[in-house]
Amino acid sequence: MSEDHSLESNQAEEAASAEITPADVRLAAMNLLARREHSVRELRNKLKRRFPDDSMIDEQIARLTGQNLQSNLRFAESYARQRIGRGYGPVRVREELRERGASGLDIAAAMKALQVDWFAAASEVILKKFGTLAPSDIKEKARRARFMQYRGFTAEHYQKLL
Repeated sequence: MSEDHSLESNQAEEAASAEITPADVRLAAMNLLARREHSVRELRNKLKRRFPDDSMIDEQIARLTGQNLQSNLRFAESYARQRIGRGYGPVRVREELRERGASGLDIAAAMKALQVDWFAAASEVILKKFGTLAPSDIKEKARRARFMQYRGFTAEHYQKLL
């Protein structure tokens, strides 16, 4: 009985995959892009979970990119703006963009376009996390420095603030 059930489910999966059209893939991709910007890598990974045909996925992503409905540069700018707004520094933002598939050129262009004052951003993060009190000892100063490094700021950005 279980063999019949697995045979039926395999046949159902094959029938479902046979019915998938490029329009289905495009619609799914556009629905994802309507919610937020995605890099090509993110979009491909999400679509692969739903559709088995890699060539159809790549074809539709290429069409969307050609029509400027998907843009790695727009994704990089949007993602960087969001992370900077949450108090993350340039090192962490660049690394997260790299992990999500943005190219070095897109990352550099996005960071340049945003024109962030990293010293002011570091100051805001320290003020929000630790308040106006100066660190009481070297141990507290080291703790604050580790926090700022974790957030992606360089020592140059926060050293004078400690």
